Amino acid sequence: MKAAADTAEAYRHCERVTRSRAANFYYGIRLLPPEKRRAMCAVYAFARRVDDIGDGPLEREEKLRLLDAEQRGLAESRDARPDACPPRADPVMVALADAEERFSLPPDALVELIEGVRMDVDGQVYESFEELVLYCRRVAGAIGRVCLAIFAAHGPANSAGPPAGRLEAEQLADDLGVAMQLTNILRDLREDAENGRAYLPAEDLRRFGLIAGGQERLAPTVLASLARVAGDPSPSANGRPNEEVGWLVALVRFEADRAQQWFHRGLALAPLLDRRSAACVLAMAGIYRRLLDQIASHPEQALGERMSLPMREKAWVAARVMLVGGR
Repeated sequence: MKAAADTAEAYRHCERVTRSRAANFYYGIRLLPPEKRRAMCAVYAFARRVDDIGDGPLEREEKLRLLDAEQRGLAESRDARPDACPPRADPVMVALADAEERFSLPPDALVELIEGVRMDVDGQVYESFEELVLYCRRVAGAIGRVCLAIFAAHGPANSAGPPAGRLEAEQLADDLGVAMQLTNILRDLREDAENGRAYLPAEDLRRFGLIAGGQERLAPTVLASLARVAGDPSPSANGRPNEEVGWLVALVRFEADRAQQWFHRGLALAPLLDRRSAACVLAMAGIYRRLLDQIASHPEQALGERMSLPMREKAWVAARVMLVGGR
């Protein structure tokens, strides 16, 4: 009874974290039945903690040490029995271990998330879009595959289905994760530049005239340019449009169109799921797509501030999904 009570409290802790921190995902998660909702909250609480390490103020070596500890915790949670957890165990790991047992979560996916955050900590920059996709697959596509295991536990894409169908669903979940991460990158363009990070591929920055030369100039040149332009997306002193702003606006629209293509492919996942799991996917993706539409329609505003949807609009998207099947 004690272990069961500890597990229940661990899930409640993860649900509190998700309600307070998951600005977009919680609107979809809440559409799931209780067992799946709890498992999703456990996954989110772990992912949030790993992301906070990467985004926090600690020195690089300390961040890497903490990420190593999280990876060891994953291995230990897979080996431990949830019903035998010590009373003072980490609630996130307790809940995650229980979710892994109930839903057979893919063992390597959350390790991939940690690898993606290590890329952030190391300040990696991206020469090509293919390199950026690898990062997106690690930090977001991997979470999509974990979610799929939870969604599909009792649905059309479960293990009783043909292996080809499962592989297709995993690829689509991965694609949807890439779409959402590309949206995050565009939403956080100014903030990331100010914090010394550049995600947009160098090949695209060269295509739109924002940098020149080889990758050795990428980090200092791009960060200085993005921080300057995003910090002041207004006409120059003589009243003429800032040329760099025009280039960056065109680039944002280009990348937004690319992200929409990934959404279009990834949303083919929804018909493979049961109704409530599909509603969760459509609600989360719908919120992100509406945000992406706003960024594409008002790129100058996106350069000047971190855009988001009001709570009432997010709630409307989730309600619309349940009523008419989403966008």
